[in-house]
Amino acid sequence: MKIYNTKRLKDLQKEFNNRFPYLKIEFFKTPHEEGVRSKEEDRLDPNLSIGAVREKPNIGFMSMDGEMQVGFFEKTFAHSFGLNVQVYRKSHGKWLQTWVSDVWTLEEQNNRGKILGDIDDALAS
Repeated sequence: MKIYNTKRLKDLQKEFNNRFPYLKIEFFKTPHEEGVRSKEEDRLDPNLSIGAVREKPNIGFMSMDGEMQVGFFEKTFAHSFGLNVQVYRKSHGKWLQTWVSDVWTLEEQNNRGKILGDIDDALAS
């Protein structure tokens, strides 16, 4: 996904969710420590532009490689583009922060979300 200052956070969210339909990303004012969840009260409005929420003016591309570990994906976003991101996974009809399983790859997280979503759909039928 291409990162530049006038792009909106919600556009990055949409691009990410198109690639990983059982995952989503949220942006936060402050970074979270490894193995610690982000504070929901620090979540940023997705209508904000990238330039409004970061100090690094870098323009570039962020890889959405499914083999990338979630923790590495989040750290790369922060280091390269000054954006504090948290990956969420769909689980039993709710969105959960993946902080416990940040060593899983994006593809593993997405597959787990698909399995848990399919189970929920089967139980609802």
